[in-house]
Amino acid sequence: MSDGNGRAEGDDELRALLRAMIAKKPFSELYDVSLGHRGAELIGDALLDALGRRGFALGDFDAVGALTAAAVPMVTAVMQAAGARGHELDGFVMDFVYPSVKGPSVKGKRVVLLDSWLSEKSYVQTSSLVTLRNGNELSLDFGIVEHEGAQVVAIASLIGGVGRDGDADADSIKVINPVSGDKHDLPFVKAFDEDELRGDASVAERAD
Repeated sequence: MSDGNGRAEGDDELRALLRAMIAKKPFSELYDVSLGHRGAELIGDALLDALGRRGFALGDFDAVGALTAAAVPMVTAVMQAAGARGHELDGFVMDFVYPSVKGPSVKGKRVVLLDSWLSEKSYVQTSSLVTLRNGNELSLDFGIVEHEGAQVVAIASLIGGVGRDGDADADSIKVINPVSGDKHDLPFVKAFDEDELRGDASVAERAD
């Protein structure tokens, strides 16, 4: 649940788990946190609260989808957190071999696409590397979801660093539908900022 500032009660605890996970690492898929019993409990609320701070209430989307394999546990966490708040959400995953969607039909649904860590500074072994360097992978995923009849309302990530290195707009990601060529600026929501987490880690190391 959340406090009066829209922050989950376990926000500090999750921050500490993530800080330890990324310390001295250029990138992590965060499985040690997302598949740990406590991290899994905290992630759903953290992502829902981050969306809420950007103005996305639970009634504003109908499903959440995993952009990468690392985001699959986060889809489950968000679904469970939404259920605890009295709201039903469906989940789905992008097929990581054949371009399609796996899970309940998303036709006519408003969806949020999830990832574990989206950052221009991350050495990513998933779609994120291609996504943030030239947009091809995320644009393809966006086009697939649109082709299935869904409306993508936002992209959310547990850790985010989009907007660095000359990109002034840190609050959105540009995608291009590969079929129609239509361009979209999708809201980008991050539960935790990469630079802040790394700063916290540096402070902790000096204290030790």
